Amino acid sequence: MSTTPDPTSAPAPATPARRSGAGWWLLLILLLAGAGAYGWKQWQARSQRERTETQIEQQLSAIDGRIDAVRRDQRAQVQRLQQADATNRVMRDELLGIGQRAALVEDTVAKLSDPDRYGAQALRLDETELLLTMGQQRLTIAGDLDGARRAYVLAGQVLDGIDDPAYLSLRQTLQQERAGLEAIGIEPRLQAMAELDAFAQTMTAAPPQLAGTTRERAPWWRRAFGHLIDVRPSERAVAVQPADRLAAIAGLQLEISLARAAAERRDATGFRAALARADGWLTRLWPESPELQRERARLKAIAARPLSLAIPTLGSTLQQLRQLRASS
Repeated sequence: MSTTPDPTSAPAPATPARRSGAGWWLLLILLLAGAGAYGWKQWQARSQRERTETQIEQQLSAIDGRIDAVRRDQRAQVQRLQQADATNRVMRDELLGIGQRAALVEDTVAKLSDPDRYGAQALRLDETELLLTMGQQRLTIAGDLDGARRAYVLAGQVLDGIDDPAYLSLRQTLQQERAGLEAIGIEPRLQAMAELDAFAQTMTAAPPQLAGTTRERAPWWRRAFGHLIDVRPSERAVAVQPADRLAAIAGLQLEISLARAAAERRDATGFRAALARADGWLTRLWPESPELQRERARLKAIAARPLSLAIPTLGSTLQQLRQLRASS
């Protein structure tokens, strides 16, 4: 029996090794295919999710745009409503104004259609109002007391021609105001100027003489030694020399003229200041004596005179007439 191996049967043991290597490659391919399939699914899922998120963002942006548009439309509607409300208010005010003007027109037509009440009576009331206004202005501006009295008398005569009993209280007010004007007597400014003129004439006609300066009234020692010794009061600076006394008299007359000018323009402050300076010139002309005190008291009384009228009831008739005409 031969032990030599058969050459045809020698490679038979290598077949299982090749089969196991092919199995590993097949398993690797299957694993790679599974991993690729899984990765493909994950990529598709991620892509789908991204597309979904993009669509959601776009839809949210579109919704935000629609909300902004709705808000803009809402604001526009609110503005339109406000404008419409303002227009309605203006139209309502215009309608009210038209109604008021229509009522005024009706009242005017009614007044024009009533000849007994708004015909001759209206003319008399207009004339009365004009006279009262003139009287008040003449008294207030020009200080013309007589002119104001005549204007009030004429106004009373015109008012007496109105038979309407509604104006009875107006007649009583006019009588009270006329009584107040009559009680004044003379206008205060004119009275103060008259007294000032009288004082100035006294000073001009008989200028003050220094007592005891004449030789006949001087004591014996002054007559004996007057040409050697000149005795003067030391407590006050009284003008003794003729030139000084003439200058003092001129100063006094100047201050009186300034006081008269201030009284003409109703300047009470300037009037009293000028008379105060005139009082200083009096003390320059006179020594202390009863005559000086009398003249100073006279000058102070003139300075205390008022320059303007003070009538509490002045203008009350005119005001009441206007109120009655406005309410009728």
